[in-house]
Amino acid sequence: VQLQASGGGLVQAGGSLRLSCVVSGGTNSKYMVGWFRRAPGKERGFVAAISWSGRSIDYTDSVKGRFTISRDNRKNTVYLQMNNLKPEDTAVYYCAADLVDYSSDYVVTWEEEYDYWGQGTLVTVSS
Repeated sequence: VQLQASGGGLVQAGGSLRLSCVVSGGTNSKYMVGWFRRAPGKERGFVAAISWSGRSIDYTDSVKGRFTISRDNRKNTVYLQMNNLKPEDTAVYYCAADLVDYSSDYVVTWEEEYDYWGQGTLVTVSS
């Protein structure tokens, strides 16, 4: 399974970006996807996650109401719509996936659960 994250860039505070994560190599597999970020000088942390069906979603408190995670399983793509961006959102954003079975329609927030990781995309928010 390979993950390709894209969509990062430089944006002013209050602006928006949409990150994409394309998952390949897991034909007919079900997978949970999470977004994590590593800010300068900080540990990587959880941002958002979505279950294989899209019915279960979770966010870290600091992005609730501003970020929206979604997925299009026909395109094997998970999105992270980020609105009202703040300078503290500046980070390298990573998507990660965990293969699950049909009954595992939930999300987890700890990165140790995720087996596959993309290369990261840089988001810089200027004040």
